[in-house]
Amino acid sequence: MNITDPIADLLTRIRNGQSAGKDVIVVPASKMKIAITHLLKDEGFVRAYKCIRDGRQGLIKIALKYSDEIGGKGVISSIKRSSSPSRRYYVGAEEIPFVKNGFGIGILSTSQGVMTCREARKRKIGGEYLLSVY
Repeated sequence: MNITDPIADLLTRIRNGQSAGKDVIVVPASKMKIAITHLLKDEGFVRAYKCIRDGRQGLIKIALKYSDEIGGKGVISSIKRSSSPSRRYYVGAEEIPFVKNGFGIGILSTSQGVMTCREARKRKIGGEYLLSVY
């Protein structure tokens, strides 16, 4: 199956898995998806992830995170794609938007790798604004 926008597919699988109450979701792997999943884990939006090699493309198993209360809601309130293959969204170092006044994160693809908006502001580099999470 050919997917036009693999990052949007990753975000949709996370969104759907969380709304269905799944503990673990499985996503086809790529370097970009692994980097995004790693940042989501570092920022506390995902419990854990594991890359599995299967002789083809590989898979990523993502353990979703929920609040501690009974019947807990998902930690991710909103996960939204900003840049798409048909409409790229580039920002300079001074133009990087704040997500929910700093309570959320934005993820950028820069010349120095995939990083959060906080890290990009600190390094004073811009890039393609991929998505925002809160």
